[in-house]
Amino acid sequence: SYPYLAEHKKKLYTSFLALDESRIGVVVVIVLEKNISAESKEAIRAFLQKNHFRVNEINGEEDTIFGAVGKLGIDPREVQVLPGVARVIPISKPYKMASREFKKDDTVVEVPCARGSIKIGGSKVVAIAGPCAVESREQIFNVARHVAAAGAVLLRGGAFKPRTSPYAFQGLGEEGVRLLREAGDAFGLPVVSEIVSMEHIPIMRDYIDVFQIGARNMQNFELLKCVGALAKPVVLKRGLAATIEELLMAAEYLLSSGTDSVILCERGIRTYEQATRNTLDLSAIPVLRSLTHLPVIVDPSHAVGIRDKVAPMALASIAAGADGIVVEVHCNPDKAMSDGAQSLYPQQFDKLMRDIDVLAPVVGKEVARLGSGGRCGGSQAENVPPAEGGMEQTERSEGLRLGGRQRDIISAARPPSKKICAFMGKPGAFADQAIDRFFGEDADKRAFATFREMFRAVSEGAADYGMAPVENSLAGAVYDNYDNFSRFEDVNIVGAITLRIEHSLLAVQGAALDTIKNVYSHPHGFPQCDDFLEKYPAWKRIEAESTADAAQFVAHNGSVENAAIASGLAARYNNLVELAQGIESNKRNYTRFVVIAREDVARSRFDGGGFLFFGDITKASLIFTTKNKPGALYECLGVFHAHALNMTRLESRPVHGEPWRHSFYADIDVSADNAESAGGERAAKKIVDGVMRDLKAKTESVRLLGLYRERDC
Repeated sequence: SYPYLAEHKKKLYTSFLALDESRIGVVVVIVLEKNISAESKEAIRAFLQKNHFRVNEINGEEDTIFGAVGKLGIDPREVQVLPGVARVIPISKPYKMASREFKKDDTVVEVPCARGSIKIGGSKVVAIAGPCAVESREQIFNVARHVAAAGAVLLRGGAFKPRTSPYAFQGLGEEGVRLLREAGDAFGLPVVSEIVSMEHIPIMRDYIDVFQIGARNMQNFELLKCVGALAKPVVLKRGLAATIEELLMAAEYLLSSGTDSVILCERGIRTYEQATRNTLDLSAIPVLRSLTHLPVIVDPSHAVGIRDKVAPMALASIAAGADGIVVEVHCNPDKAMSDGAQSLYPQQFDKLMRDIDVLAPVVGKEVARLGSGGRCGGSQAENVPPAEGGMEQTERSEGLRLGGRQRDIISAARPPSKKICAFMGKPGAFADQAIDRFFGEDADKRAFATFREMFRAVSEGAADYGMAPVENSLAGAVYDNYDNFSRFEDVNIVGAITLRIEHSLLAVQGAALDTIKNVYSHPHGFPQCDDFLEKYPAWKRIEAESTADAAQFVAHNGSVENAAIASGLAARYNNLVELAQGIESNKRNYTRFVVIAREDVARSRFDGGGFLFFGDITKASLIFTTKNKPGALYECLGVFHAHALNMTRLESRPVHGEPWRHSFYADIDVSADNAESAGGERAAKKIVDGVMRDLKAKTESVRLLGLYRERDC
């Protein structure tokens, strides 16, 4: 199971077989740096022997390791800081499959959704919200409507409630499970509910998307085995007095029983402090990050038990690195049958989601959204009962929103036969023109104010595709979009097109070259038209957000003294005349656009190894992060050379939050000529699979952005 032991395990077992396990107690693997000096190696050996460890040195093809056997009488960190030590792996940990050594990369749990899946882990922050208990159809539908509108991606609700008092409300049972499912389906929200007994599995199995193991059942090992065997996602809450290791051991029961989708949940532990319901252990988040690959979420509602304390602790959880939150929401908390004091009003949850929207980018994440105002393929919204307590007025004033942005654009109904394609800018922008060239009449175009909002619309399903520029032959790379591929891990490249950039001088009716005094354009537009502009030195150059913005301003201003450098398409959109055409200095001015789509859309395009709609594969794009050692990039580039692949682009970008570390964006040519030795175009995927396999061994992380066909215009 341990990556460094694969080639050494037979020698290790042979060396340690004769030793008495009860006397040994612990095996520690110390991976040595490749350039370690003989002096450092001997110093490490002497340190271990001094502390009563028996040391076996094993030299492999890639690494040299020390297998140290003995009683763990020292802190492993004392070994980690020794010169020449690359990594220390104490494999005596009782939890194996949950450990970071078992799996280096973070696990991303996928929960099925009508438009693909909700991903918990990775670069997304998820919000799970709903009432503590399902009380009635009207109650759960009202809550579901409001949390979906605010940005929750999963609906929680208890049907079987383990209560301290036998006289407290115990839940609606099977009826509650059914109502939760109905409400989730109505708003496209997968549902989460706690299971308290093995006998409830037949009742809940077909209704629940994510099972929750509550704090009181964290060490109910028979229940863990049975739920794990269902192979469904599980939220595992930390027990009231459980240590972090005990939480991971409980996760081990689930993982070893059949599921590979376990989400750890910190919900506060019981201490001497009584100011809040529990003490929220935020330090558990970074500790768990170092110990396990499993995603970690936080339940601030049960942690503090006081409504006005929930939001600040939710934000603190995100700042500490949590992958999401579980929050209790009720439309009328004062009348709630369970945990009303800690339940947020819908308005409070909406405010919390807006705050998380602002905070998430600071920690390098994006808030996961379902798109279309919280709908994810919902089908029963028309059957939702009216809101309680005058809450409809709140919905009318706030509106269903998509991350608080672009509501008016996204809320328009989708034409049944057309795909929505997003772009950044105004109508008439070059991306608008690229959509026309690529899709013809088969796309309904939607404009967004920023590249990030465009990527978000695609990620959340509000748009089927996006047209994103990545480089211009004269101005260079569009770095914003390289960074957006790192931010939005569920967005892939499914096509590309290279567009020749042709500029025109646009003005209103009645204008002429001798009436112009001001010229508006994007900052890149002026140097691209220098030869033409030099003929008119008196013209004042004024920068605009884009060439399309420049054209729109000139049209709205209506002055014959103003002109814009933009495309001929922008002239038609804004009813302007072209005073001069083809004014660009370099006629070989091209912009390369990539067509982006959600991962599930990209995946659906495969058909027996070939591609539908977009044609055969000619390009592959990927992002990788090198290890922090000499020659790391050189080794990675050697992988492409070893596979005889031509790299057509390589860009470096700083890794967010890690100064002086960089990730690399690469394009590879996998066209028929380049893939000839492996059997032509249909072997491209096989070739890239080999590249990805070899890169994984030499990088800290690598991600395939897409296999696609590139077209020229």
